[in-house]
Amino acid sequence: MKKPVKIIHDCDPGHDDAVAILMAAVHPSIELKAVTVVAGNQTIEKTAVNALNVCSASGRCKNVPVSAGMSRPIVRRQVTAGDIHGVSGLDGPSFGLPDIELDPRHAVDLMIEILLSSDGDITVVPTGPLTNVAMALRREPRIAEKIERIVLMGGAYQLGNVTPSAEFNMYADPEAAHIVFTCGRPIVMMGLDVTRKARATPDVIARVKSLGNPQAVLFAEMMEFFAKTQREIYGWDGPPLHDPTTMAWLIDPGCVETKPMRVEIELRGELAYGRTCCDFFGLENSPDSRGGAMSGIQSVLDRPKGANALVAVDIDAARFWDIVYETFAMYGK
Repeated sequence: MKKPVKIIHDCDPGHDDAVAILMAAVHPSIELKAVTVVAGNQTIEKTAVNALNVCSASGRCKNVPVSAGMSRPIVRRQVTAGDIHGVSGLDGPSFGLPDIELDPRHAVDLMIEILLSSDGDITVVPTGPLTNVAMALRREPRIAEKIERIVLMGGAYQLGNVTPSAEFNMYADPEAAHIVFTCGRPIVMMGLDVTRKARATPDVIARVKSLGNPQAVLFAEMMEFFAKTQREIYGWDGPPLHDPTTMAWLIDPGCVETKPMRVEIELRGELAYGRTCCDFFGLENSPDSRGGAMSGIQSVLDRPKGANALVAVDIDAARFWDIVYETFAMYGK
């Protein structure tokens, strides 16, 4: 059996974040070192409570620190996704009182502490806005060399979901995304291009629910609410399960096809603010047909050529749902 991947899961629960937490908490291929929480789908007060509730519901997080972090983006005004995730950020299921408490450390400090004390074998898995990760990189630049890789959910090389151009996590804090994508560490980007193919249809929900354990029932309750808002806004036959694609990739990278690309974050455009500009065709590696002007622009903006991320371009949806099912089956009856 392969050695488990040590991860810090940085998230903003969120229905799909919650499923990702439940997967990371139980699967033997993943060693969950911490859950760090950021504002995103809802305010930090709400996403922190949601993280505690989900970690408690897993029954596997007694020794996993859960810490609240950044309450707002670095530059832009705050946006949330209450229209998708509800007033609480995790509407639908009912939770009792959590049996764990928030770690007193700020999430940024906790992230720095874990990384600096590591052997450079920690994978950071952000499934919300990248504010915590960016602030940690700025506060303590030495952590960059301690990050084995960053496997994130966010962005798209095609269509956005909060604007025609931008995906929510990137749009919620584009400046943070710029810091992360220019940090020099290996990045795997699970964008909307693949997550929209991983939809929790009624058959999928019923299959997981049939396992009968409390975590599988919780999955179904979350997906039933999530399905309603996604159907009303986007017309989906089932909600895209965005964030768990990161955990599925860690468990079985073969379930997702990736392509090396140069990814840059649009920070100046009015219509494309927060867009992940992905060089799908490798155009920045092509001979410059625009004379010497482009090289000057690149120098000013610190935009070296070459791929800086593996961008997901396709997913074996059937295999993905098998991974989700098999993972929830690990909770037993």
